[in-house]
Amino acid sequence: MPADRSPRRPDVTTTELVGGAEAVHVSLHEYDERWPAEFAEHRRRIVEALAPSGIAVDVEHIGSTSVPGLAAKPIVDIVVAVPDITAEEDYLDPLLAAGYELRVREPGHRLVRTPERSVHVHVYEQGAAAIDEYLLLRDHLRTDAADRELYASVKRDLLDRRWDDMNDYADAKTEVVTAIKARARAARDLARER
Repeated sequence: MPADRSPRRPDVTTTELVGGAEAVHVSLHEYDERWPAEFAEHRRRIVEALAPSGIAVDVEHIGSTSVPGLAAKPIVDIVVAVPDITAEEDYLDPLLAAGYELRVREPGHRLVRTPERSVHVHVYEQGAAAIDEYLLLRDHLRTDAADRELYASVKRDLLDRRWDDMNDYADAKTEVVTAIKARARAARDLARER
């Protein structure tokens, strides 16, 4: 069982990028029917790795590979919500023992990935706004064909560039993602009013 954590420990205050910046060539693949199965396999692996710590976690498939019909870079993104992001011994140590590698440690967020870099696991504390944002975008793109195609076309346009780091590629998509999420919020709010 996890130890009592009162009072709460402080989180990290800086960003640690394990291994430094990595040049990356982003390739877009048509939607692959195997991506949900790959998510399911890693969800099982994560849940089994964290079970001995006794913490309750939520595991969701996020990112473009979670949206049927959407072209994506072939990296399955997963979000894991843990009770206490500062209690790394409860989740980080078990994930590393399960074969994932630490890539990012920053305030409120940890990122581990497979050695092949085909799966990225984002760890946040339960209730983190970032989780809601990921799910909002995913759920909207699953149901809105126009925004799904808009997002795919922006990603295709960015393919001709060389990226010094995956974060630079992600930053280049910020404007369109922000606009799509604004429409998603408006649609969600309208549905709630009905």
